[in-house]
Amino acid sequence: MKEKRFHVLNIDATIVAQKPKLSDSMPRMVKQIAEVLEIEPERVNVKATTTEGLGFAGRGEGIAAYAVVLVEEDG
Repeated sequence: MKEKRFHVLNIDATIVAQKPKLSDSMPRMVKQIAEVLEIEPERVNVKATTTEGLGFAGRGEGIAAYAVVLVEEDG
């Protein structure tokens, strides 16, 4: 992104998993994502949810993750 002259404004990520419980890990995830992206931790949102037992994630067969990232071109 730096080569193309873009930078991340913010990120919103959702982790879908029945297990493990992720709430204790969230602050560390936010900190590490912010460091890698070179943005303030306040610009990173990570949350977790379950599928109430539905699908592969609900059966504990895997974890899914979704992210939306707002990117801006450097002026």
